[in-house]
Order: sequence, then structure tokens, then C-alpha cells
Amino acid sequence: MADRDELVFVPLGGLGEIGMNCALYGFGSAGRRQWIMVDCGIAFAGPELPGIDVMFARMEFILKMKDNLRAIIITHAHEDHIGAVPYVWQQFGCPVYMTQFAADLLGTRRLSEDGAPDVDIRIAAPGGRFHAGPFEIEMIAAAHSIPESTSLAITTPAGVVVHTGDWKLDDYPGVSWTTDEKRFRELGEAGVLALVCDSTNILRDGVSPSERDVEASLAELIAQAPARVLVTTFASNVARLAAVGRAAQAAGRTVVLAGRSMDRVNTVARELGYLAGLPDFQPVDSFDNLQRNKIVILATGSQGESRAALARIADDEHPRARLVPGDRVIFSSRPIPGNEKAINTIINGLTRQGIEVITDRDGLVHVSGHPRRAEVQRMYEWLRPQIAIPAHGEAMHLAGHEEFARGQGVPHVVKPSNGDAVLLWPGEPVIVDQVPHGRTYLDGRIPLDAGDRAIKERRDLSYAGIVSVGLAVTAKGEIAGDPDVLMEGLPARLSDGRSMDTIVDDAIFDTLDNLPRARRRDPEALATSVERAVRNSVRNVWGKRPKVHVLVVEV
Repeated sequence: MADRDELVFVPLGGLGEIGMNCALYGFGSAGRRQWIMVDCGIAFAGPELPGIDVMFARMEFILKMKDNLRAIIITHAHEDHIGAVPYVWQQFGCPVYMTQFAADLLGTRRLSEDGAPDVDIRIAAPGGRFHAGPFEIEMIAAAHSIPESTSLAITTPAGVVVHTGDWKLDDYPGVSWTTDEKRFRELGEAGVLALVCDSTNILRDGVSPSERDVEASLAELIAQAPARVLVTTFASNVARLAAVGRAAQAAGRTVVLAGRSMDRVNTVARELGYLAGLPDFQPVDSFDNLQRNKIVILATGSQGESRAALARIADDEHPRARLVPGDRVIFSSRPIPGNEKAINTIINGLTRQGIEVITDRDGLVHVSGHPRRAEVQRMYEWLRPQIAIPAHGEAMHLAGHEEFARGQGVPHVVKPSNGDAVLLWPGEPVIVDQVPHGRTYLDGRIPLDAGDRAIKERRDLSYAGIVSVGLAVTAKGEIAGDPDVLMEGLPARLSDGRSMDTIVDDAIFDTLDNLPRARRRDPEALATSVERAVRNSVRNVWGKRPKVHVLVVEV
């Protein structure tokens, strides 16, 4: 029994959270399993992690078995599914399978940067099959909010696992392909062992609206606008870019792109024919040459990103584009949880300037790329899996999907969390182990463990600032010259008018005056005494304890 073959599923990211999608499938006996990784994504850090831009799943578990990792398969080109590939691939060196659009976009977005690895990318497409160790993988066309999204049929000696990735049902997805109902039905007829399925919209009843409906709404809003129109959306949503392009063309307007990611996606989409028939979108440099009622700006920044084009335009800090009262801004997007405050700040700023703002609360200007309950129900009807595993969602989504799957009559429903090892075969499915998991933070170009000291120290600095003190001491314990003090992040004055400089200086000189000469001759003891005195003095008047560093130099 100890050497029996087993099929296991191990999610490292994307369960209980939005983003950082990364899952492992292993087949074989314990200790000799061969593995594939499905998706390798990032999540964007918030203000609680100062200095950190992105994070991705911790890879410690699979790194120990990297020689048995046969392939990484990317379902589509969204950053939360593909974004970590440049940062982790060199540790594995295995082939990475993805569609042409994903490969081209990754090449322009990440792999073109200095020091980027030469990733072994293999192009795959729906209808084709490839092998990776004991796994046969087939990509299946799926509609989503980015071109060339795929689901996976993973065939093993234990049976077929369908990993949906991100998908929805839409007969008019705008560009790229629709969800391949025929192929899913065929898989269901042949028998499906397990379904690992998108849970993002499982709490919403009915069916997601179509991109066709959004396109019609945008066309009306652009045609009726009396002045400039700015549309902000996810740069990767090529269907939305095409919809804006067609609406602008019908209204006799020129589309101008604002934002580097818009430029990159536009380039890739045109090379692959996804914007065929539309006039070229113009660079933002052409802004001043177009009349107000003859322009549509496609801008990045729909999630309130402070450095994106929309935020800079809203603050009148963009070097080329600007808005004035009477112009119209359309948020063709929905806030990602956690971004609401940043988005509202931009909306409020635009509104105060007399600019009209339209969001999905005002009209059908955005649809999700994920399936609602009625769509998920159809997937279960097509596939009739023996095992259901909710994936891609926060805890409330996974719990809702668990209940939903049981209602569909699935014999076995397992709701794992990141790090849980699920035995899919043989026998009844069950969580059998938990593997090392967590997050890796990218600090500049350096990956850091979530518990790294630098993360905590940076949080502390952002909360209470720092005081640096330099002292020169002779061998006799006498202070040579005046102390050198530098403060950052502390208020300059107290409520009673006293300066913080005075508080710190008094703490230093009181300590020096009262410290025995023997302790002043001990650099470590002197530094400790001054550090403690400064920290306590500042805390007494401010209520916060800054970081205090004291450097003692013997002269």
C-alpha cells in the first residue's frame, strides 16, 4: 500500500483569496510523484505592505521536488495567473505551456525587462494535446475577459480532472473564442473524476450579461457625449478595447491611448488580429491635435492606481492629456475588493472638477468575466463530476460553492485551503496533509519571505518614523563635537509649540551629562543609553515610539 499510485491536488495560492493562483497536480507513489503546476500568478500588495508591489505563492514545497515538475501550464494571461512566471521559472527550468496571446503579452510585459529569464515557452491551443510525465493536458476554449482563456482537461491513469480556470458563458465575448460546450459535454459523457471550478461569482444568481450588451451601452454613451470621453478599463480586456474602438468609429471619434499597459496590449492584440477593421489607436501625444468632441481616451487606472494614467489626468499632472468641466469619464470596470477607497478618491476629485463620472452603478458599462450560479450549474450538468473542488475565490465564495455543488448532487465535495493536499484517487477524496505554503513578497528585485524582518521594520517606520544619532567619543569618554541628528517621519512641532528637535537634543545631552565616564567609554553601552533615552522622551510627548539608531565612533 505504501507504494501505491495516487493522484493528489495541492493548491498553493488562489483559494481563500483573489489572486496568486497556483495549483499542483501530482501522480505516482509518495516520494516518487511527478507534478504539473497550473498557473503561477501574482497579487498586488496594498498599503499595509510599504515598499512591496507584488506577491506570489511560496514555492518551498515544490522546489524540493523540482526535478519532478514536468511542466507549468498557464490557463490565460491575467497577472493573477501568469505574473509570477518571470520571478520563479529559473528555479524550475521546466517547459511552460500557454497560448500565443499569453506568450506575446508576457513577452512585452515582463520578459522584456532587464535581467528577465529566457523562459522555455511552448505554445498550445484548444484542440491540441501534450504530455507532461503521466499527465495528458488538453486546453479547452473558454470565454473570459481576456483573449485566449482556456480550461484544462487533465487526463491521468486515475481519470480526468477538469480545471476550469476563469470562464463564463457568452455567445458574444467580443473577441477570441466562446466556451466550448460541445467539448465539455463530450468529457462528461466519457466520465470526469474531478472538477476544480471558478467560484468568483457563485454568490450571484442568474447569468452574467454579455459583452454585446456592454458594447451597445458604451456606443450610446460615447455617441451622446457633448465633449471628451475617457473610458478606463483593464488594459487586458481586449474585447472592451475593441468595443470602445467600434463605438468611437461610429461616432466619428479618434481613440487615444493613455498608459503603457494599454500600449502593450494594443500592440499584441493588433498583431494577432483581435482589433482588425479598427483604425489605429493614437498615442497620447496626439491629444492636443484633436477637438474635444472628436476624441475618446482609453486610459489605465480603473482600480485607482496612483501612478496610472487616470489618476494623473484627474490630478491634472499628466504631461499630455487633461480633462475640463463637461467631459465624461466612464469606469468600464468593477472595483477589485480593497480598491474601493482609491477609486472613490479619484471619482470625488473628478466630480469636484465638474467632470461627469459614469460607473456600473449608473448603467451597463461592465460585465464580469466569471460565471454566475446558472452558468456554473450548466457546467456541472455537462461534466457530471464525481468530485467537486471549489477554487478561485475568497472564503465566502468557496463556502457558497461547496453548498452549491452538494445541491447539484455531486457525490463528493472537498473544500481545501491553500496548502491542503487532497487525495483524489484512489478511494474517497479527502484532505490528507498540509504542505508548506504562504506568500513571497517581491521587494524591488528581491523575493522575501512573508516573515522577513525587513517587512516588519518597514511597517514600523511607516507608523512612527526614525531618529538617527551620530556621536564621536574620545578614548577618555569625552564627547568630541556636537551630536549629529537626523529625523524622518516625525512631526516638527508639538501641540504646545516646542520643536521635536529640542526634545531629542535634550534627551541626548541629559543622557551624556548623567552617564558615568566609564559607560561613556563603552560605545555599546553609550549607544544603548542614548537610544533608550531618545525613544522614551519622544514617546512621552508624542505617544509613539520611533525607531532610534545610534552610531558611536571612537576618535
